[in-house]
Amino acid sequence: MKTRPMLTLDDCRRISAAAEAEAAKNNWIVCIAILDDGGHLLHLVRMDGASPANARIAVEKGRTAAESRRPTAAWQDRIAKRPELLRMPGITPVQGGLPIMAQGVCVGGIGVSGVQSHEDEQICQAGINALA
Repeated sequence: MKTRPMLTLDDCRRISAAAEAEAAKNNWIVCIAILDDGGHLLHLVRMDGASPANARIAVEKGRTAAESRRPTAAWQDRIAKRPELLRMPGITPVQGGLPIMAQGVCVGGIGVSGVQSHEDEQICQAGINALA
C-alpha cells in the first residue's frame, strides 16, 4: 500500500496565516480557501469586508487547482485558445488558484478571490511558500 503526504489542520493554518499576511500587507480584502487533493474544503477565511461571492469563487478556484493539478491561470490560457474547454466539468478558468505540492504529489489546492486575479495568485503563492 502506498503512503503519501497530506495536508493537516496545522498546515492549513500556516498557509492561511501567510496568505492573510500577504493580503493585509497590500491592504487587500479577500477570501482564502484551502482544499484537499479531492477538492474538499478544509479551511476558509473570509476577511472582513469580503463578499459572499468571493467565498464561493475562492473555493471553486481552489477546487479546480486541486482536482486538475494545475494553476487556474493555465486553464484561463488554454480556454483562450480552445473555448470548447469551457465544457470541462468543474473547471473555473480564472487565475487565482494553485495546486499545493508536497514531495512531488498534489496534496490540495488554494484559491483566493477579492482583488485582481494576478494578485489573488500572489496571495496563494505566499500561502504555499509557508509550507517550505
